[in-house]
Amino acid sequence: MKKVIIMGAAGRDFHNFNTYFRNNPDYRVVAFTATQIPDIEGRKYPAALAGKLYPKGIPIEAEAELDELITAHKVDDVHLAYSDLSHAYVMDKASQVLAAGANFVLLGPDDTMIKSRKPVVSVCAVRTGSGKSQTSRKVATILKEKGRRVVAIRHPMPYGDLVKQKVQRFATYADLDKHECTIEEREEYEPHIDKGIIVYAGVDYGAILRQAEKEADVILWDGGNNDFSFYKSDLEIVVADPHRAGHELSYYPGAVNFRRAKVIVINKMDTATQEGIDLVLANAKKVNPKATIIRANSPTIVKDGGRITGKRVLVIEDGPTLTHGGMKYGAGIVAARKYGAAAIIDPRPFAVGSIKKTFEKYNHLADVLPAMGYGDKQTRELAQTIEAVDCDLVVSATPIDITRVIKVSKPILRVGYELEEIGTPTLKDVLKKF
Repeated sequence: MKKVIIMGAAGRDFHNFNTYFRNNPDYRVVAFTATQIPDIEGRKYPAALAGKLYPKGIPIEAEAELDELITAHKVDDVHLAYSDLSHAYVMDKASQVLAAGANFVLLGPDDTMIKSRKPVVSVCAVRTGSGKSQTSRKVATILKEKGRRVVAIRHPMPYGDLVKQKVQRFATYADLDKHECTIEEREEYEPHIDKGIIVYAGVDYGAILRQAEKEADVILWDGGNNDFSFYKSDLEIVVADPHRAGHELSYYPGAVNFRRAKVIVINKMDTATQEGIDLVLANAKKVNPKATIIRANSPTIVKDGGRITGKRVLVIEDGPTLTHGGMKYGAGIVAARKYGAAAIIDPRPFAVGSIKKTFEKYNHLADVLPAMGYGDKQTRELAQTIEAVDCDLVVSATPIDITRVIKVSKPILRVGYELEEIGTPTLKDVLKKF
C-alpha cells in the first residue's frame, strides 16, 4: 500500500481522490495539503465522503508543511492537484517533493474524467480570467434557444461544510443564500441563473452528474481556473487570452487544454495587441493544428457609463482573475478609461485585514481592488476597504451585483461583459450537432 499526499486547493484534489483513490486499496491518502484559497486548511475531508477505507476522514494541512508531512508519514507519492500554475512553479514543487524522497505525480484525464449518459460540452481555458464564463453563457444560450435542456456543472468551490456541499443545485438567488455562497461562488452561479440555466456544483462530481442528468439534454461543464474537465467531453472548447500570449504553452494545466481542444476561442481581441494575437495563433498551429479557431471580443456593457466621466473612481475586478490569474486589470479598468474617469484611485492604502494581506501577496496589483470574499469575515473586510477609499464612484466589474452581498454608502456602477464572435466560424456553427 502506497502512502499518498494530495496537494490541492479544495477542488481538483477532492475530485481526484473521489475518482481514483477513494475505494482503492493500493493507496492510503494520509493528507491533503491546501493553498491558493484563504483558510481552507485545518479541516478534514470527512469520513462521510471519504468512504469505508477512511473511517476517521483525512486531514487537510497547509501546503507549507509539505516537507514535514512527507517525512512524518514516510510518503511514497505526492500528487499535485490544483491549477493555474506556471510550468516553472510545477517543477519547483516537483523538485521539493523529489528532494524529500517521494515521487511527484500528475493524474491525467483518462484516470479522472467521468463518463456521462448525456452529451457533454466543456468550456475550459488556458488561464484564469480568459473568458470562460461569458463563453459558457453563450454556449448555454445557443443550446437553450434550440430547445435543449441545458444544465451547467461548475468546477468546485467547496469552502464550507463539505458534507452539506456534496451536491448543490442552484436555480434561484434563494439557493445561493441557502448554500451560504461566497462572493467567488456567486460570481460563477448568478450569471447562469440570470439566463435561466440551472447550475450544479459541490464535492462529489459522480453524484452531481447523476442528479444533473435527470433534468438535462446536454451537460455543460463550466471549468474553473485553467483546469481540464472532470467529465469526458464530446466537444472541448478552450478559451485563450492574447493579453497573456504564450501562457497557453507555459501554464499547467492550461497547456493540456490548449493541446486537447477541438475549438479554441481567442478572446479579447479588441483590447489585445496584434503581436499577442499572432503568437496565440502561431502556438495553436504548432501544437493543435486541427482545432477550429473562433475569434472573439468581450466588449464591456455599462448602463449610464457617462456617470464615470470626470469622476474619481475605485475599480473592483473579479478576484481570482487578479490573484492567481495574474492579471493587472480587467473590464472595470477598461470601462473607467473608456468613459473618461478623472482618476482611478489606488485602494492599497485603504485596505484592511485579509484584503491588505491579499495586496501583500499579489504585489503586481495597484489600481484595482480584487473582489475577495471567501467567507463572511473577508466579505466584511472588503466592504470596510471600499468604504474607506476616497472616491466619488465605485466601478464594479465582478460578474455579480455586489450590492446583494455588501452594503456601502458609496454609489456603485456595474460593468458587464459578454462574448461577441468576430466573423466565422461561430459557437453556433460548432454546436450544430448538439
